[in-house]
Amino acid sequence: MVDSFDALVSRLGLQPHPEGGWYRELQRSSIQVTRPDGEQRSAITTVLFLLGANDVSRWHCVHGGDEIWTFLGGAPLSLFQHPDDANASDEDVLSADQPVACVPAGVWMAARSQGEHSLVSCCVGPGFSFDDFEMLRDRVRSRWPMGIDEALL
Repeated sequence: MVDSFDALVSRLGLQPHPEGGWYRELQRSSIQVTRPDGEQRSAITTVLFLLGANDVSRWHCVHGGDEIWTFLGGAPLSLFQHPDDANASDEDVLSADQPVACVPAGVWMAARSQGEHSLVSCCVGPGFSFDDFEMLRDRVRSRWPMGIDEALL
C-alpha cells in the first residue's frame, strides 16, 4: 500500500520548511571545515524533503554551499535553477531515470512536484546554515534576476 501524503509526512517525521514543502534533517557531519570566508561549518548536511501536489519550493538561494538533490520516490520533480546573471531558468526533471542534480552555491532554485508528491534528499556542502539561506521574495525586487518565474515566489 502506498502512503497518503499526510501519512508520509507523519511516518517520516517531517515539519514545514520556510521555502515550502516538508523536511527533516537526517545528518549533520561532525567533521568541521573552514570556508574561504573563515566560517566553520559541518562538512556536509543531509535532509529529506517532500513536496506535495499543492506545495512549491519557492525561489531561494544557498549562498554558502553546493546543494545536491537526489530523487527518492513519488512523481518526477521539476527543479529550476537561475543564476543571477541569467535571463531564463534551466529546468531539471528529477526521476528514477535522472535522479540527481547539483545546484552550485549562489544559484537561485525552486521546485515543484509533477504529481501527488515527490520525495528527495538534499545534501549541502559545506553544511547548510540558515545564515546562508535567502528567499527571493525577501530581496528588493530591483535586485531579482531577469526572467524569474514569479509563479514560484
